[in-house]
Amino acid sequence: MTTPSVSAPAVTGGRTAPPPPARRGTTALRLAGLFAAGGLLLLLAVLSVAIGAKQIPPADVVHALLHGSDSVDASVVLDLRLPRTLLGIAVGAALSAAGVLMQALTRNPLADPGLLGVNMGASTAVVVTLALWHGAGTSTYVWSALLGAGAAAAAVHVLGARGRTGPPPVRMALAGTAVSAVLSALISVVTLLRADVFDQFRFWAVGSLAGVPLTVFWQVLPFLAAGALLALGLSGSLNALALGDDTARALGDHVARTRLLGALAVTLLCGAATAAVGPIAFVGLAVPHLARAVTGPDHRWLLPYSLLLGPSLLLGSDLLGRVAGRPGEIQAGIVTAFAGAPVFIALVRRRRIAEL
Repeated sequence: MTTPSVSAPAVTGGRTAPPPPARRGTTALRLAGLFAAGGLLLLLAVLSVAIGAKQIPPADVVHALLHGSDSVDASVVLDLRLPRTLLGIAVGAALSAAGVLMQALTRNPLADPGLLGVNMGASTAVVVTLALWHGAGTSTYVWSALLGAGAAAAAVHVLGARGRTGPPPVRMALAGTAVSAVLSALISVVTLLRADVFDQFRFWAVGSLAGVPLTVFWQVLPFLAAGALLALGLSGSLNALALGDDTARALGDHVARTRLLGALAVTLLCGAATAAVGPIAFVGLAVPHLARAVTGPDHRWLLPYSLLLGPSLLLGSDLLGRVAGRPGEIQAGIVTAFAGAPVFIALVRRRRIAEL
């Protein structure tokens, strides 16, 4: 694979100095783009609260948000639309940041957060919980999904580890594929034997922001915040890692520690997001490439852009599903899959994909 086009950081006093700005654009333009992305996210968040299957006048939406009410319209805004908007922002940011991390850690432009087996681990935990605990609610299997995601990521790390240098990208990918295959088979066995489990699991597995209570948002928020902060803190190390393990070590970066902390951040971000709303496809794959087209390969800019563009994509998909599926709705996970599949095909067909 061609070495990513990141300028080599300078070494000053035994420490790795930040790399020079990438060639694409200036700091002012990037800041302007960041504010534009924030404005887009704010607009979509407002539309997400205001638009739905039920027509509610804008004045009533504002009154419900500011003053509350016992009316049906206020209940729709506060109990249904507001939680799904907050979850859309948090989950979209988490999945896109996890995608950036996975593509950087594996140096694979087609990597997504599911490569560590996190999604499948969370899904398996939900299936087992539903099978053992009849009538388990959303708040119950959120915690089991988090534990399952962490256990799957730990298993992948153990299987892919090699000596003191940490797990190399290829071994991590292979271990993740193997663990995901085993867990997928386990899910198939349980859902085939238990029709009641399948009926409950299929609604969660499609990936949807609808019907998730606000309590779930508060449950997963600490994990998402910790993962996002950890990812932002690794941005400089990811720039060095993009040059190759040997070069990163020569520049003073602790490669094994970076990979371990990066895997932990992916587990926190993707595990909590999947536990809350189910597996959402293609957000973690497509958003890093959209952001990279503006920022270039510098992760100090790539991560903040992704944290804003990811929620915009997920909220936009959720809005499209609400409008296109009236009087019902199409789940966000289905819309992102339809939107992301062409992006994935385009990435595969690009002749210069190794240079991303």
